[in-house]
Amino acid sequence: MSVLSREELRAALAGEPPLVEGIDQPLQLQPNGIDLRVDRVQRLTSPGLLGASDQVREPAAREDVAVDKDGWWDLHRGAYVITYQEKLNLPMDIMALARPRSTLLRSGVAIHTAVWDAGYSGRGEGLLSVLNARGYRLQRGARVLQLVFFRLSSPTAEGYKGRYHGENAG
Repeated sequence: MSVLSREELRAALAGEPPLVEGIDQPLQLQPNGIDLRVDRVQRLTSPGLLGASDQVREPAAREDVAVDKDGWWDLHRGAYVITYQEKLNLPMDIMALARPRSTLLRSGVAIHTAVWDAGYSGRGEGLLSVLNARGYRLQRGARVLQLVFFRLSSPTAEGYKGRYHGENAG
């Protein structure tokens, strides 16, 4: 397994379908990954649940957090689900891990993500945790995390087929 370089990412972005759709390459293409921008922020409004079988799981309910006229969210301390602007199309030989941009961490804000499996397609989501007691202001379209892509030693025979395949793509 190896991390894709900027040149390999550029080639994958030119593919069909592109590795990531809807990016501004000069701004978002980094030496070791691609930055994703925030499109939507939601607050959690109920408990979620996860049982021992796949039939017993339900994410927490959510509601949108309103933006002001300039596209800013005023976020209080707490947990939020964010949706990214860009759509991913991971081929069977590439998976990704995401890390928050350091500006967030320096302000007491973290993003938690899961593994982005080979074969996944969609506009993913993450958990934004505002730990700063003073809150945080975030503007729609801000680059919030960097995806790092890994080429698998061999393509997987069966890619991601879970319930979040194709999420937020419409």
